Amino acid sequence: MEIIPAIDLRHGDVVRLNQGDFDRQTTFSDNPLAVARGFVDAGAPRIHVVDLDGTLEGAPVQNELTSRIAREIPVPVEVGGGFRSDDDVALALDGTVDRIVLGTAAIEDPGLVKRAVARHGAERILVGLDAHDGKVAVKGWRETTNVAATALMTQMVEIGVRLFVFTDITRDGTLTEPNFSSVRMMIAHCADIGAGQIIASGGIGEIDHLKRLADLGAVGAIIGVAIYRGSLDLREAVRQFGTKA
Repeated sequence: MEIIPAIDLRHGDVVRLNQGDFDRQTTFSDNPLAVARGFVDAGAPRIHVVDLDGTLEGAPVQNELTSRIAREIPVPVEVGGGFRSDDDVALALDGTVDRIVLGTAAIEDPGLVKRAVARHGAERILVGLDAHDGKVAVKGWRETTNVAATALMTQMVEIGVRLFVFTDITRDGTLTEPNFSSVRMMIAHCADIGAGQIIASGGIGEIDHLKRLADLGAVGAIIGVAIYRGSLDLREAVRQFGTKA
């Protein structure tokens, strides 16, 4: 299972939100590049970057900063937040970013996802399944749709997507524990439809949570607050669970 530390960007700072609430923000650093280099020094095989400003604006805002991070560190960087046009997808993937995460676009413009997979390859296009009570949330998690995460996964697999980031919004940033039953359900759905793999995100607070996710069959785990607050040692997590998915 690939261990992927997260850097959430807002106004150029490294922050974390509690359950996706922009009014419950904690700022951890004003130097994202230094944070990224620290993750690399600890052995991280990949870094997950979220442009929170982009999720609110509906278009990437932190392009220059995310590109600099990707350019100056020696491991792949994946980026999500605000990718809702072909041009924005191409600008990121034709530059320094290794792969991107599409969320709102998967609901509002599945054709964009299909075109991105065709142009850039399924290995570079992830779809974010950000769920609240099993229903997909969009636009920076400010709106919850009536679309079940499993239904969206099925639709995305049909157009070529193979890798999904699944987040239970109610657990994100809480350190309590992931929603293991929901992760199990999503992985089982992958098996039912014969395609797809799950990277788990939200609620990870300790090494034991990673073990349980690995046992369920998650191919990756995105970790944020636990690293920043020191409840989980990134170097030890990488040592125990390997690097590449």
